[in-house]
Formats: sequence, structure tokens, C-alpha cells
Amino acid sequence: MRRALCLAVLLLASCSGPQEKEVLIKGGTLTLGNDRSYPEERRGPPVSVGSFYMDATEVTNRQFAEFVAATGYRTVAEKGFLGDPRVPAAQQMPGSAVFVMPGPGQTPGWTFMAGANWRQPEGPGSSIEGREDEPVVQIAYADALAYARWKGRDLPTEAEWEWAAGQGRDMPGRARPVRNGKPSSNTWDGQFPTHNVAADGFMMRAPVASFPANSNGLYDMTGNVWEWTKSVWTPNHDPAAKSDAGARAVKGGSFLCAVNFCARYRPQSRQRMEDDLGTNHIGFRTIRRVAS
Repeated sequence: MRRALCLAVLLLASCSGPQEKEVLIKGGTLTLGNDRSYPEERRGPPVSVGSFYMDATEVTNRQFAEFVAATGYRTVAEKGFLGDPRVPAAQQMPGSAVFVMPGPGQTPGWTFMAGANWRQPEGPGSSIEGREDEPVVQIAYADALAYARWKGRDLPTEAEWEWAAGQGRDMPGRARPVRNGKPSSNTWDGQFPTHNVAADGFMMRAPVASFPANSNGLYDMTGNVWEWTKSVWTPNHDPAAKSDAGARAVKGGSFLCAVNFCARYRPQSRQRMEDDLGTNHIGFRTIRRVAS
């Protein structure tokens, strides 16, 4: 009853702002990655992308709730993998991966938490009430693709995503995105994983569009949450590199990226993610390609 009431609140709340907009990204040619940071970012040959419309923001809890209400969809985290010999026994029950934040008596780090899902992103007892405009998380690749198809859209390829991210392409190394002396994205402020001073105003996920848009009018293309792409993972951008059919490339970094540990809050940054596992720092946005 409580869950149904919470969902009703999500759906009845007014819904306006940049999360309802899409931005036209005109096609072009780019060279993915850079050769001055992490090995997996090593550049390959130039690639071309066509024009497409992209969500101005990451898909929010509010938007995903509308999808679930309309379709009855259950996410991978809600269904689990009971009896599946391909999945470790400890991870077969419904649940997902949660990063435990620093706290009294707690050792920060990742854990598989039974009961974690998009409605309870930090596990049982957590909630998305009051967080309707934060990006939805605990979403596996199949969940993101199902939402996109319901909307008549798709997920971006890695090349499309990086082309849209646009600005900051030449920023290598560990430099943190700053604008006018202030943090320009939601990342970790301090020594990861034990100390976060939240100089950007957020300990965890921020409501979408809490920071200025990039030069293409897109919000949170770096920081806040990683974003699924449609591209199967390869160890770098070499076309001859062996792909990993069980994983996808995620882009953009998250609130857990820090100068001392994971400086992947740049458009060129990328990371491998198992496509059947959600976490509380990976979300997504969708695109609509323009017919050539």
C-alpha cells in the first residue's frame, strides 16, 4: 500500500523543466578518447555519427515511475537470478550493488545488497520520495533499453554520447571540472573513499540540471551518475580489440569520481560495466536519431 501511494505521488506531481526537453545534436566526425590519461581511453581511428536528438538530462525517478506505471515493468534488480548457475549464489536474490558511504562505524565500499532496486537505491529503508528529480539508478542495461524503446527512442552509442558531450574534449589527466572557480559537476570532493566535504553541495546524487549545461545544452554529461551506452565494451578504441559481450561502456563519471582515485569526470572517460548489474551510481539518457 505504501509503495502504491509513493508511486501515485510521483505521477501526480507536476513535471516540467529541462528533464522534459531534448536537444538536437548535429552529426560529425570525432576521434574517441585521448592518449594522455587512462589506457582504456587510448584513441583509435576517426568515426562519424549522424544527427540525433538527445535527452537534455539523465532519465529521472519520476520519468521511470511513469514507465513502470504504464507497463508494469520489473527491473533486473527486482527479479533477481534465483537458480541461475552463471551468477554467484550470493548475488542471485533480488538486489543490486550499493556503495556504502563513509559513516560512524562503517567501512566505505561496494557491496551487493539484497532488496536494493530503483525504488530503494541504497537498499531496504531507503526511498526515492522527495528525490523524484534525481537520476534513476539501480538500472541494468536491459532496463534502460526497455525504457528507451517504450519512448520510441534508443540508447546512444559510445561515439554518439562522446560527440554530444562536446566541451572539455582536450582536458586530460586529473583536472576536476571547475567553472568560475566553482565545481561545475557533481563529483567527490576530498579523499575517496573516506572523506567527502561536498564542496559541490551534494554527498550523493543531485537532482538533474543542478549544474550548468554544456555547450550543446546538455546537463550532467560529466559527474552525477555514469550513463549506459549501447556499445559493447572493448579495452580501448582499437577496432581490432576484442569485445566483451557481457559488458557495456558507461560514460561520464559519477558523484564517486575523485582526483585521488577515479578521475573519470571527462567526456573522453569510459568504464566497463557488467550489463546485468545495476548500481547506485549508473543511470542513462536516451536519443532519437534523425533519418539521413
